[in-house]
Amino acid sequence: MTPDELRALCLSFNDAAEEFPFGPDASVFKVAGKMFALSRLDGDPLTVNLKCDPEIAVQLRAAHPEIAPGWHMNKRHWNTVTLTGTLPDHQLRELVEDSYDLVVAGLPRAVRLRLSRP
Repeated sequence: MTPDELRALCLSFNDAAEEFPFGPDASVFKVAGKMFALSRLDGDPLTVNLKCDPEIAVQLRAAHPEIAPGWHMNKRHWNTVTLTGTLPDHQLRELVEDSYDLVVAGLPRAVRLRLSRP
């Protein structure tokens, strides 16, 4: 997946926005003001930090060497995925979607209802 494809994927979710609170090099993707993905899109290698259920995070790290505890994040709840091309794009899409869904699940009910409407 290319940096442009990763950006497009993150922005494809309802109410997703890209912000730069850590400077112009760090893209932070948020929903309703809460972060669900963080990436240096010009990084080499390209990496992305994604929120993950703690039990699933441990399983993913054991099964995929390109998935590690979140760099500069809460290592229990965040993974850093290095996009080397070994992880299939469909699996990366699922990880990004799961991260978005976890953040949305933690939002107030009124916000969740607003997000679920077309």
